[in-house]
Amino acid sequence: MKIIIKQKLVDTPRNLVRRCGYAEIFDFRSQETSYVKRLSREFYPRFHAYPQETSDGLIINLHLDMKRPSYEGFTAHSGEYEGPLLDTEAERIKKIILTPRQN
Repeated sequence: MKIIIKQKLVDTPRNLVRRCGYAEIFDFRSQETSYVKRLSREFYPRFHAYPQETSDGLIINLHLDMKRPSYEGFTAHSGEYEGPLLDTEAERIKKIILTPRQN
C-alpha cells in the first residue's frame, strides 16, 4: 500500500515515521533502512514501512509482515499489501504526519 502525502514536510521522513511509533531497522544484506511497528509483544506480525521524500511531499510504502522469511537466504515472506488493518494504519499515519506538532 502506498501512502501519499502531498505537503511540504516539516521534518525528515525518518523523524516523521518514528513519530508514528515506528522503529528504524537496517538490513545489512540490502543496505536498506526501513521502519517497523509491532502489533503485539511478538516480533510478527508487524507493519513495515519504507518512506521516500519526493519533490512535493512523502511516499510511504507500507505492508504487513505476517512471519519471518521461510527460507534461509531469501527475503520473501508472508506479507499483506492491502486490507482493513493496513487501511486503518495508513489513516493513522496520515493523521499524525499532517497534524502540526505542539511544542
